[in-house]
Amino acid sequence: MLEIRHVNKTYGTRRVLDDVSFDVAPGRMTGFVGGNGAGKTTTMRIILGVLEADSGTVSLNGEPLGPLGRRRFGYMPEERGLYPKMKVGEQLHYLARLHGLSAADAERSTSELLARLGLSERIGDPVEKLSLGNQQRAQIAAALVHDPDVLILDEPFSGLDPLAVETVVEVLGDQARRGKPVLFSSHQLDIVERLCDDLVIIADGGIRASGSRDGLRSEHAALRYQLQTDADAAWLRDEPGVTVIEADGGYALFDVDDAETASRVLRSAVARGGVTDFARQHPTLSQIFKEVIR
Repeated sequence: MLEIRHVNKTYGTRRVLDDVSFDVAPGRMTGFVGGNGAGKTTTMRIILGVLEADSGTVSLNGEPLGPLGRRRFGYMPEERGLYPKMKVGEQLHYLARLHGLSAADAERSTSELLARLGLSERIGDPVEKLSLGNQQRAQIAAALVHDPDVLILDEPFSGLDPLAVETVVEVLGDQARRGKPVLFSSHQLDIVERLCDDLVIIADGGIRASGSRDGLRSEHAALRYQLQTDADAAWLRDEPGVTVIEADGGYALFDVDDAETASRVLRSAVARGGVTDFARQHPTLSQIFKEVIR
């Protein structure tokens, strides 16, 4: 378990992190989302020891993190961090050796990762000759090549086409399934919603919401329902305790004051005609994000 507790950071008179606390659990993908300047990258750099917090702690499995512990981290920065004129394969092999892998293990890890990420044919190309999307995949390979215990990835899906996104999603999912804590930031909320197990939302340097994806969806869910019937659903507008969001023929989307009102609506709908769909609607990550950062 990676634990961030009461972390604060100030630049001059501007507080960029304010009492930031959250966990990244082993075997789970934790999405870290927020607008530009919210504090995501600063938080990640403090976790990695690149920046020093003014106060607060970062620990792994209950032990404070130091330089030795952080050697077992895999980090992908948002900005490009590879040597542009060095060949892809040579660079990954070098980074693996730098982390203590034997020459044989470094070679094996490099070959396997490039194959998984669809870069085998680029193994002899200098990084600067790769497309931006392929550079991004090479950057991800660099974060993984030494088989780290913890992954910290800043915007790993930036610049990737849909097929490359699916490839990276599968590779990162494998890391989590092996029991590793994985923290990643992204502006692509649809990918975060599909991929993450847990979610942390930061705004103006403070944590606005954190928890499991499904738990947050339930916590922020209004009592909103979708109804599809064979009869006209206009009658819903006159039902007490019901606020109609959208209605068209037999279809209606509406909020209710309580669960009993929802049950009453369903009974009325059944009495009026055939009901083909009646289901509670849960908010999207985008809707939760907009709600908590207001």
